[in-house]
Amino acid sequence: MVDLRLAIPAAVGWAAAAVLVGLPGAASGWSIGLWAVAGLLAVVGLRVRPLAVLALSVAAAALCSTAIALQSPSRSPQWALSIAESGRSVDVVLVAEKPVLPGARSWRARLVVLDDGSLDSPVVVFGGVPEARVEPGTTLEVAASLESTDAGDDRAFVVFPDEAARPTRAPPPTLEWANDLRSGFRDVAARLPGAGGELLAGLALGDTTLVSSELDAAMKTASLTHLTAVSGANCAVVVGLVMLVGGALGIPRILRVVASLLVLAAFVVLVTPEPSVQRAAVMAGVVLVLLAAGQPVRGVPVLALAVIGLLIADPWLARTYGFVLSVLATAGLLLLAGPLAAVLERGMPRGIALVIAVPVAAQVACQPVIVLLDPSLPTYGVVANVLAAPAAPIATIVGLVACVVLAGIPPLGNALAAIAWAPAAWIGAVAEFVQQLPAARLPWPPGPLGVALLAAVGTVGVVVVLARGRMRRLAALVLAASVVVYTVLVGGARLIDLGSRPPDWQYAACDVGQGDAMVVRSAGEVALVDTGPEPAAVASCLSDLGIDRLDLLVLTHFDLDHVGGSSAFLGRVDTVIHGPVSGAEDQAMLDGFASAGATVEQVSRGRQSLLGDFRWTVLWPPVRGAPEPGNAASVTVRFDGVGECVSGCLSGLFLGDLGEEAQSALLRLGPLERVDVVKVAHHGSADQDPELYAEVRATAGLVGVGADNGYGHPTSEALGMLAAAGTAALRTDENGLILLAPGDAAGAVTAWTQRAANPGERTRR
Repeated sequence: MVDLRLAIPAAVGWAAAAVLVGLPGAASGWSIGLWAVAGLLAVVGLRVRPLAVLALSVAAAALCSTAIALQSPSRSPQWALSIAESGRSVDVVLVAEKPVLPGARSWRARLVVLDDGSLDSPVVVFGGVPEARVEPGTTLEVAASLESTDAGDDRAFVVFPDEAARPTRAPPPTLEWANDLRSGFRDVAARLPGAGGELLAGLALGDTTLVSSELDAAMKTASLTHLTAVSGANCAVVVGLVMLVGGALGIPRILRVVASLLVLAAFVVLVTPEPSVQRAAVMAGVVLVLLAAGQPVRGVPVLALAVIGLLIADPWLARTYGFVLSVLATAGLLLLAGPLAAVLERGMPRGIALVIAVPVAAQVACQPVIVLLDPSLPTYGVVANVLAAPAAPIATIVGLVACVVLAGIPPLGNALAAIAWAPAAWIGAVAEFVQQLPAARLPWPPGPLGVALLAAVGTVGVVVVLARGRMRRLAALVLAASVVVYTVLVGGARLIDLGSRPPDWQYAACDVGQGDAMVVRSAGEVALVDTGPEPAAVASCLSDLGIDRLDLLVLTHFDLDHVGGSSAFLGRVDTVIHGPVSGAEDQAMLDGFASAGATVEQVSRGRQSLLGDFRWTVLWPPVRGAPEPGNAASVTVRFDGVGECVSGCLSGLFLGDLGEEAQSALLRLGPLERVDVVKVAHHGSADQDPELYAEVRATAGLVGVGADNGYGHPTSEALGMLAAAGTAALRTDENGLILLAPGDAAGAVTAWTQRAANPGERTRR
């Protein structure tokens, strides 16, 4: 029988925290009222025992509301909010919470000094990344402006540095030892080949900084990312090793418990306290205390105590995905894994039944929340976890021992790391294999509707496995009907989608969020202009279009939203052309393409060649007086049909992120002929020259832009310029994938869009 007496109060306290962190001004009032009600219920509950759970539930909510009321003023003091509202730049001192890598777009820190005032607020910093890696606990200084976040956000402020932050103080000794251990192990892992080397530090310590973007995408597709996040399994390994060794040495239980608690605290520092680590460590600590007291250990009450304790310490955890998923996964394992394994072992050995039951239970519990982050289902997630499960604990245990041994006996540590590499490589191979399978992820409705539907389906599935008699048959019928309906809807939608696409499309705009990834296709040859912000999205788009290799890759400039997905095409492109290089990181990217067999060339105005029946010509940057690397130096390329395709091919102009000044300079170099398609510069920002769009008078204007991008792109000014030039704006945020093909009439363009109504044929005016 599952003991839920503490689970209910924990759930109530969690719900109260999730609501009241968004209403910090009301927390004090609610706290007083809840304590009064809890006291009244406690008095009455002495006579009416069923009220005890209700009294505990109200007390848990009162504890969380009190914690919010006490912590809010110091977390977001009014004087700091006033500085943020002013928008002025002030001196700030930050302490890094996690490793800060060169080239990162954002990083997490504690804000400890703001304009000579002291505070301790969790913040996210956009930009300002130092040139060298920064370890947790490092103190940095920089001039920056601030913005306050929503009240319920786990970060109190967003910091926008004016320049790169300057490290001014090394981490304290309490953290430096952990940084040294992590660094030494990471260096050893980095020398090991392939996916195993990339994953090893993550499997042992939760350090994923070596994981490439393409391997990260494969791990997500295979639903294996939880293996590189430190969780209860890692804490159990650490505590179990200490208790076993202590028992073998005859050390009394109380001393073993104390030693386990100390080692557990050191382990949390070593892996850095993410929400999942905090939950796992607190649960392990509760278990150790119960063992020391000689009390029985029950999983659900221990989890409930951990949840309440963590929410009191930091109520803002209530809304964080990491905390939510960690608690749900643990609850799924505690409540479902055992019963599922019991059913499965009727037809298979118990060990195999447990290997299957564990990922199924975790996925059933977590997937309804995961669809909020990614509205799709991992088709082979359970299979991938079953294949990876035997290897994960070996890589974790041996890797962790290697990390510690490296500090004292490097040769032995290196040998252990090499042993741990083998299971890590197996896990990487499973992820990469699953990613290549057809329909590796299936679509699912986004938002609250998707959550409700998936939770309902998961519940019905559990009933099918665990129930008996008529209820089981009814649940099986409902589940079967759900699968049939889903298959018909998804399969039918996919067939309609594929059948409605113009087979002769020549231009495609991939929906990669806030970024550009434009495809040009002619006579069996393919060019890609920019790669978007990350590999998974652009790789998925090209796979959907049936493209597995590029003849030409154009990197207009080296901003992340234009080149972040480039690693997806290493070894899969013949020629790479690019503009001015701004630093070593850009050059390293180009060297990677060259090492993989591509011809890499920096281009300027006048460079031209053929792509199928298209001639492509570089119009910008100029040969002499080229702008500094960046938006103004974006490679601008034009595609025109040649030979018999002069009248049958759509001409196109791709402007990268050219601003108004650079666009005007481009016009001064010579007149621009009309084109059928224009890739609107800089995602539709207001920094445009209307004369350029009026001169090219394109029929269709492609805007690569992300929904709710925060920049206001595309702006009303840019859309107005397009409208004035007679250009129809097609946006990836609203339309998804966009395909353009020649229309039936001369100068006409057929536009197909994934999400909006098919706009049909457009004719150039």
